[in-house]
Amino acid sequence: MDSVTALAFANATHSTVHALTVDYGQRHDREIIAAEVQAARFADRHDVLSLRRIGTLLEGSALTDTVPVPEGHYSDDTMRATIVPNRNAILANIAAGVAVARGLDAIVLGVHAGDHPIYPDCRPEFVTALQQLLSVANDHQVRVEAPFLNTDKAGILRVGLALGVDYAETWTCYQGRDRACGRCGSCVERLEAFSNIGVEDPLEYEL
Repeated sequence: MDSVTALAFANATHSTVHALTVDYGQRHDREIIAAEVQAARFADRHDVLSLRRIGTLLEGSALTDTVPVPEGHYSDDTMRATIVPNRNAILANIAAGVAVARGLDAIVLGVHAGDHPIYPDCRPEFVTALQQLLSVANDHQVRVEAPFLNTDKAGILRVGLALGVDYAETWTCYQGRDRACGRCGSCVERLEAFSNIGVEDPLEYEL
């Protein structure tokens, strides 16, 4: 939800949009298929980068290792099992490198307020530090945009629906099964967002 809404936001605010999807060995790699569908609508170009072997090094996470995916709400401390070490710093720096190489002026990240309690690389301090790093790492300046940094999931959903995002063609679940589980933190937060704005989630769940 976060990434595709950020993509739709970029499409609405920038004249040229290049989408980047990274396969980092995540068990929920169905999101890559969903990314292809969304990029065909909202991006001028879409690249899928395979870093699948890096997942074997980022061990200990429920997303890249054999650790069970915790169920419950993101406010639960058990959700720390879904932290992938330094993931957003790795992905954002790759995106920035692509932006520099192609002469693009910004990278757009889907980090949001609901992630702040659990994920350090989604917090305002991270975005500020990333901007500072990119400012000294390259002669070509790349701006970091995080439009949802202080927005919750329901707020992101409202933006996405207004921009015409089809959430039936997205994948949020941390499990890599045929249907979304409806029980992992990511599913629970998504379902809560739809409930909070009084809209039915079009995705099919195991529940």
